[in-house]
Amino acid sequence: MSTAGSVWTRVEVGLNVLAVDPAGLGGLWLRARSGPVRDRVMAALPALPLPQKRLHPSIGDEQLFGGIDLTATLAEGRVVQRKGLLAEPAVLVLPMAERTQPGLAARLAGAIDMGAGHCLIAMDEGAEPDETLPAALTDRLALHVDLDALPYGATDPVELDKDALAQARARLGQVKAAPKVLEDLTLLAVRLGIDSLRAPMLALRTARALAALGGEDEVDIDDLTTAVELVLAPRATQFPEQEQDQDQQQEPPPPEPEPEDRQDQEQGESQSLDELPLQDILLEAAQAALPADLLAQLAAKKSGRGAMGGAGAGAKLKGNRRGRPIPSRRGRLDSGNRLDVIATLRAAAPWQTIRKQESRIERNLHIRTDDFRIRRFEEKSDRLLIFVVDASGSAAMTRLAEAKGAVEILLAEAYARRDHVALVAFRGEDAELLLPPTRSLVQTKRRLAALPGGGGTPLAAGLKTALEVAIQAKGRGMTPTVALLTDGRANIALDGTPNRAQAGEDATKMAAAIRLNEFPAMVIDMGQRPERSLKALADTLGAPYIPLPRADANRLSSAVSAVLDA
Repeated sequence: MSTAGSVWTRVEVGLNVLAVDPAGLGGLWLRARSGPVRDRVMAALPALPLPQKRLHPSIGDEQLFGGIDLTATLAEGRVVQRKGLLAEPAVLVLPMAERTQPGLAARLAGAIDMGAGHCLIAMDEGAEPDETLPAALTDRLALHVDLDALPYGATDPVELDKDALAQARARLGQVKAAPKVLEDLTLLAVRLGIDSLRAPMLALRTARALAALGGEDEVDIDDLTTAVELVLAPRATQFPEQEQDQDQQQEPPPPEPEPEDRQDQEQGESQSLDELPLQDILLEAAQAALPADLLAQLAAKKSGRGAMGGAGAGAKLKGNRRGRPIPSRRGRLDSGNRLDVIATLRAAAPWQTIRKQESRIERNLHIRTDDFRIRRFEEKSDRLLIFVVDASGSAAMTRLAEAKGAVEILLAEAYARRDHVALVAFRGEDAELLLPPTRSLVQTKRRLAALPGGGGTPLAAGLKTALEVAIQAKGRGMTPTVALLTDGRANIALDGTPNRAQAGEDATKMAAAIRLNEFPAMVIDMGQRPERSLKALADTLGAPYIPLPRADANRLSSAVSAVLDA
């Protein structure tokens, strides 16, 4: 049975397979926004032979693994343990899966690897390619389904036959596969650019579940074809290259078969998998199931990899005052810390019997400094874009006009992106901070209204000023990024003397200092032709080099946004 023609057919077949072997397949990665299409998938989950438990992306260890029931412990005078959500096999439904933190992803991946019988349903609601489920979990979930582009009219209610599923689960342990099947699936995964060994093993489990659904005791070619379409095709990272045998190409085409030969070919369906060109058949199935826009999807994922945050947020900061609560840690109680009373009581509860026996003082509760748990919070810092603009020479007014327009365009989105913007201009013998870090569009327009230009090119002074602004901003909890706009012809040294060679050396030293402080940067070449010295400066900064001759404000702001998001 092939599922290449319809996304919803793959969904229905996948849900049936998952209901047969939920623990063996790991679960389902469902990428879809909240709506009636996703609701139809979720409505079929009760057919799975496990209880459902709902998780939250910021769930803590006590909810997952259990801990001390503080109320019962204090009431009964003895330690009473409470079971966690992972104590018994269950269907773990994880909404907003794109927000899953690496720590939670590692814990869920460990629970799946332990073979405790859990099945994870990850509901990914990410809007951008980089907003997605962590790779540690996608690697362990057999089924990947993307329903973002599927209209409601192309779906039907999913009806699962519970009796047939029960019979298939009872038959699953008896289903076998030919010895060469796993080898062929592994080779196919390599040709599709899949670097995980779990993928072919999950595909084989899927094929065995399909055979059990069909009432068979052995995996056949149709089961393997469907398994490839369900498991391997969504994981493909490249188009497979056909392996051509030169000897076969030189052989003349075979003659048309006689009637008796045709009868033999019709009987070929009963051949064993060892006698069939299994890799070629499965490769055709995978190619048929590959999305038409695979190249565009891969390009989007590549540009989103390593992004600084598409929503404009900077680095994550941990503190003890404000932000999103994260699990408390053992620590000292001083003026800068806040005590987590509940966590402290849970840490002290197991030791109460021993401490009462050792203590000479009669009291109901014995707490020591080792029991103290300090509350912690996590927040995302604001991102600061420091524009370093070359205001020298005859083309200064053009560059400044472009920079002004780009800054205003980016500031118009600052409230949604949570970005701050600063502007450094260098000309003559020195650089000047024209606009300190701000999000005020009115103040920015006022400062940029009358900006002079002309004179020499003190590039090193501009980078030095940008470094000072970045260091100050980092001290205030921001995440700075330096964007340099210049034509690259530095001719004024740091001491203000007109010395082109010294100016180049000073600029290289300042670029190395910016990189040493680990400040991300970008170099935008505004000259008429690409400048080699700017390319070398970008390499020193460890920054992308973007030649943009005759760029307007819209192209400039688009280039900056693209680099920040990629």
